[in-house]
Amino acid sequence: MNSIDVGTGTGIAGIRGGARGCGCVTGSTGASRGHSNDNDNDHGSGHGDVPSDRAAPTVSLVGAGPGDPELLTVKALKRLQQAEVVLTDDLVDARLLACLPRSARVLRVGKRGGCVSTEQRFIHDLMIREARAGARVVRLKGGDPFVFGRGGEEVDALREAGIEVEVINGLSAGLAAPAAVGVPVTDRRCTPGVAFVTGHNGEHGIAPDWAALARSRLTLVVYMGLARAASIARALRAGGLIGATPAVVVSAAHTPRQRESFTTLADLAATIGRDALPSPALLVIGEVVALSPRWREDVGLSVLAEDRCELGRRGDRGGRVDHAGHADRADRADQADQADQADRMEAPDATAPSRLAATFQAA
Repeated sequence: MNSIDVGTGTGIAGIRGGARGCGCVTGSTGASRGHSNDNDNDHGSGHGDVPSDRAAPTVSLVGAGPGDPELLTVKALKRLQQAEVVLTDDLVDARLLACLPRSARVLRVGKRGGCVSTEQRFIHDLMIREARAGARVVRLKGGDPFVFGRGGEEVDALREAGIEVEVINGLSAGLAAPAAVGVPVTDRRCTPGVAFVTGHNGEHGIAPDWAALARSRLTLVVYMGLARAASIARALRAGGLIGATPAVVVSAAHTPRQRESFTTLADLAATIGRDALPSPALLVIGEVVALSPRWREDVGLSVLAEDRCELGRRGDRGGRVDHAGHADRADRADQADQADQADRMEAPDATAPSRLAATFQAA
């Protein structure tokens, strides 16, 4: 396997514009257009169901998952075993590259927030060039290609160039990171759903409506929000979300470098600074965070489970939480409001809250 950092320009004749991404590893400078003649133990041949007719250029857009190689899908593994050229992001776990044939070329086209990154147009041109040359091309992206991975842009560019695209979904960090710390992103006792939002709008991005999200009672999973945690928290609180709303920051989920810090919306930015949590990281904000067994251990609150799922709902009624974290029961919803909530949400298992509450009460 030959690994090339395209930012150096080495071995990629005729295409310019790449920039070295942070953390990219420069491999063999001898690898260029030609394929290696060392085909011993090339386990890519004969696997999977890619048609033998390679007249039509095709690129496989593959989600690598959140980090742990064992979370890779079976279909993604097959495509890696068949690959001749792999364009990989910085956030892809290096252990996945062990699945490649020895003759495969790896082109590192990294993008990392706050760093000089490979230009998106350059990545498009490189995929098109390699596919037209007849190579089995895999575009390997961390998480899921269609969840803040610019997968849609890459599909459009390839199709406009007349190249077929196969999309193989991966497990998104937006689901995997909360699960790694015991947080369910949905729970019918707490929230009607989940919203994946970006904390970084980019040059042409659309800014999230934080006020609307604050009113929605949705679990918020914020990508690329680490550096903007303070402004995000301010916007959510201005929109009505109370400062006691549970939150967790998960860095490098499902890797040996994983770190996490449980906190509240009010203390979110301070926690990130205190614990020096590095990117990549996700912010998870919402009542469901308090359902993690880690919540009581790390934050020191002893709110019962059914009270936790009411914290956000009291935000627009001036609800208060005392210093021990107990809900101010004088601010609970009246009977009419409770009936309205029951109409809008499926009736829960009546025994579930009490069982969970008993767990959190146990000292």
